[in-house]
Amino acid sequence: MQTSGIIEKTAPADKAAVAETLPLKAETAAISGSQAVLEAFVAEGVDTIFGYPGGAIMPIYDALYDYHDKLKHILVRHEQGGIHAGQGYARASGKTGVVFATSGPGATNLVTGLADAMIDSTPLVCITGQVYAHLLGTDAFQEVDVINITTPVTKWNYQVTDATEIPAVLAKAFYIAGTGRPGPVLIDITKNAQLQKFDYEGYTKCTHIRSYRPKPIVRKEYVEEAAKLINEAKKPFVLFGQGVILGKAEKEFKAFIEKGGLPAAWTLLGLSALPTDHPQNVGMLGMHGNYGPNVLTNECDVLIAVGMRFDDRVTGRLDKYAKQAKVIHLDIDPAEIDKNVKSAVPVWGDCKETLPLLTSLIEAKQYPEWMAKFKEFTQKEIDVVIKDELNPTSDELTMGEVIKILNEITEGNAIIVTDVGQHQMVTCRYAKFNQTKSNVTSGGAGTMGFALPAAIGAKFGAPHRTVVAIIGDGGVQMTIQELGTIMQTGTDVKILILNNQFLGMVRQWQQLFHDKRYSFVDIESPDYVQVAKGYRIEGQRVTERENLKAAVKAMLEHNGAYLLEVMVGKENNVFPMVPQGCSVAEIRLS
Repeated sequence: MQTSGIIEKTAPADKAAVAETLPLKAETAAISGSQAVLEAFVAEGVDTIFGYPGGAIMPIYDALYDYHDKLKHILVRHEQGGIHAGQGYARASGKTGVVFATSGPGATNLVTGLADAMIDSTPLVCITGQVYAHLLGTDAFQEVDVINITTPVTKWNYQVTDATEIPAVLAKAFYIAGTGRPGPVLIDITKNAQLQKFDYEGYTKCTHIRSYRPKPIVRKEYVEEAAKLINEAKKPFVLFGQGVILGKAEKEFKAFIEKGGLPAAWTLLGLSALPTDHPQNVGMLGMHGNYGPNVLTNECDVLIAVGMRFDDRVTGRLDKYAKQAKVIHLDIDPAEIDKNVKSAVPVWGDCKETLPLLTSLIEAKQYPEWMAKFKEFTQKEIDVVIKDELNPTSDELTMGEVIKILNEITEGNAIIVTDVGQHQMVTCRYAKFNQTKSNVTSGGAGTMGFALPAAIGAKFGAPHRTVVAIIGDGGVQMTIQELGTIMQTGTDVKILILNNQFLGMVRQWQQLFHDKRYSFVDIESPDYVQVAKGYRIEGQRVTERENLKAAVKAMLEHNGAYLLEVMVGKENNVFPMVPQGCSVAEIRLS
């Protein structure tokens, strides 16, 4: 979890720190705290808010009535849907997502999304309404201590009880959410502060907080040490994560690996930072990643990690992970350095700054024999796994062949939003991406129900791109009410349900590690096409291979939202797989 450079969590104190961001001089006018919130959004360039009104946040919604020409508000059907939509917006646009919720259950319904955004480093500013200040601590109607509840899952949170604090607090919120290693911020505003009139002196964006350093100082001696190790390497290997995307360093990363002739593999959230078909992109790391990148992690002599955190799904058993390699770790968050994997050289800093420094010092090289090993392992994986997944000979449809057809039609230019489970692993293994910010998924938290609302947000964040939500039959039922949001807003989201009539990933583990004792994973589903029609969304169901390509094409060409349900094999498994508690070199092909 991110800890570096983060200021302490505070309740309604810390006035001195807040005061640092107050403007020195401006024209004054009496406005309400609610208007001050919205003025802050306009000044920060916010264009879309996802939210759900309620009693404690009603004054802000009343003020929003007069801002319809400046701020678009999307009425979701559940606060968890709202925050996942905010995440999808942020991930697709590169901007900070904004979410509204009322007090009590409205605020607590945000917690799952906050935890998801925290571990996946997604910038959000969430505003929750709160009861009147004089009622705090009295167990008033819909009063919940949202500050203490959300402290572990926010980068910063703060409770406002006085409207005069709002401009500076929100300036600080946007600054903290979007700088350094991004993350979610929650501002809880009591109802009296929303209603209170005060002399508004304008809004000044925050650019500095004394107790917060978003970027560590780059130490050039470490960059030089890293370059020396890379230049001396015989089998260098690069692992890249979402830090490349968050740092807007895709070009710098590409230049780095191309000059060095370095094979590069991606984490789940690093996917789309480098085009899928780039010759030095050797595939996906981790539990259901590609065969070569996992096995050869334990054969490389220099391991270069860029903007990734050595999650347990990537490393497997830490005591057997890359023990032969000298590790170079580039990260903006010093707390990640040496947290899980000991580095020989730590390169602190924003990778947009550190990568060019490193590139200028490394020698232009090629490693034909080393690259050939990756190709050898890829061919073995094709023969044992990929061939049957993408071109099956059995009557049952596979998830892989659906993704293959999607690739053919979209040509790798769609934003693909996945939920969590087998379909997620299959999609991320086989989907093609030509553009960055194209893979939106729940990584560290693994939140089922993420995809449908996140796809709505992604479409608002990147309105000119095709957005496809790929969801399992389990996850879609967790947030299916957001079809109402799609209906009301007319959002053009393509919904592809891969239905294996099981909670597939749990069933796979029960099959492999619990003697096929299928305990409560056989899930029944409604008629999704009829449900979609109830929300005025067109759709169809496919059970036969001969109808699949035409159905995917019809979904993508349809003008407006569309739901396509594809019935796939019930007991197909996702391979390769690193069993839990095993080394990455012990990855199984079957």
